[in-house]
Amino acid sequence: MFFKKSSSFAEHDLISVIQACRASDPRAQRTLFKQFFGYAKSICLRYTSSREEAEDVLNEGFLKVFQHLDRFDETQPFKAWLRTILVNTAISHYRRNHQLEQHTNLESGEQVALDEDVVDQIAAEEILALVQQLTPTYRTVFMMHVVDGYSLHEIAGILSHNEATVRSNYARARQKLQQMIRQAYPFHAKTSPSAPIPYHEN
Repeated sequence: MFFKKSSSFAEHDLISVIQACRASDPRAQRTLFKQFFGYAKSICLRYTSSREEAEDVLNEGFLKVFQHLDRFDETQPFKAWLRTILVNTAISHYRRNHQLEQHTNLESGEQVALDEDVVDQIAAEEILALVQQLTPTYRTVFMMHVVDGYSLHEIAGILSHNEATVRSNYARARQKLQQMIRQAYPFHAKTSPSAPIPYHEN
């Protein structure tokens, strides 16, 4: 009887781990998963409403990673490649389970101006908790643009939305987030009828 020999790799040598994963070495796959679990989980949590959803996206994302490792360019950062797969997996998950809605009109209402250091005084976990209260579309557009660095034009292509709609969704997401920050941290925010809504153009 013949047994498949495991590939040799060094745990601290990412390229050797990836090469072993390409050979379907289960030890290497566990090593890669363990090394990037925390980073990957943080991305999945940003794009989902619950830990259960995040775990579904995480597992599906890593399955795609192992299936398509032959496409990874070893001269490029692995984290960036992994992030792209996880973000795309999260978007696919929403399309299957939450049908991303398109918001095109900004509601009128009181605008919010924040003190310049307000974000610095709020823990990252608290900001993330507020972002996760946004609707799936607002949260996805906001996270893709602000955290993961996609341009609004790129987001429109990925989500198959009109770019004007994506810009509206992003502006509305910022407005909603500012309103939530004002309500949660009233001593750090101030209201102003004439204050402009901060907006990032691309």
